[in-house]
Amino acid sequence: MEVSVLRGSPTAAEIAAVVTVLAARSVLNRRSEPATASAPGAASRSEWSNRSPLLRSALVAGPGAWRASALPR
Repeated sequence: MEVSVLRGSPTAAEIAAVVTVLAARSVLNRRSEPATASAPGAASRSEWSNRSPLLRSALVAGPGAWRASALPR
């Protein structure tokens, strides 16, 4: 990585501070990336965020279907 100063005249300490912040951010970005994913581009999700149990199952037509549609699952 190359750092260049476009304006002003920063001291060596100021440049060192900027480089330290950029290096720390780079390390944090690498740690937050998933090491392995089940599919390319898919992030692993917690079961707490799984919304599929909230989806309603398909209703089936037939005798007693209207009663079954109101019963809790």
